Amino acid sequence: MLKPVLFTIMMAAASVPASAAAEGQGSTGQQAQASQTKLSESDREFVEKAGQGGLLEVRLGQLAKQRTASPEVKRFAQRMVDDHTAINKRLAELAHRKDALVPQELTQKHREDVDKLSKKTGVEFDRDYMSAMVDDHQRDIEEFEKASKEAKDADVKHFAASTLPQLQEHFAMAKQVHGKVKGK
Repeated sequence: MLKPVLFTIMMAAASVPASAAAEGQGSTGQQAQASQTKLSESDREFVEKAGQGGLLEVRLGQLAKQRTASPEVKRFAQRMVDDHTAINKRLAELAHRKDALVPQELTQKHREDVDKLSKKTGVEFDRDYMSAMVDDHQRDIEEFEKASKEAKDADVKHFAASTLPQLQEHFAMAKQVHGKVKGK
């Protein structure tokens, strides 16, 4: 199910100019590791967490499109897949420029969360999915606000700041849809 996300990330990496790719040829492990220090530890952690969160949003959106009982939840889920796939692509491009790594697989905890939610269907699924989307986007907004102010790297700061309005819109949408499905 993660194939579309991985494909997007791989396509973003493949679109890097040949001159940029040639810079990495012949690098030793030490040189590659040294280039990782281009981002501060806190900026690298933000990039990793944002990547991990983006993968989860896409995966849960794909799951929601299959399991939902509500057309509104289905529309929301499709929007999460579309928007977070695009955000993930921008993040992968940024990470590539900074010689940083973005996750390509969900963490064990995220896999467990997806598995737990995948056992539900219909209205129960809708309530739990939308509740998770409200909570997740609230956390995302806090992390992106912090990075937009405190990131050491200007590109990371810009990525966080430019993504923030979209996350705020997702949060508002999630609260609205959650309000409609939680009482059912």
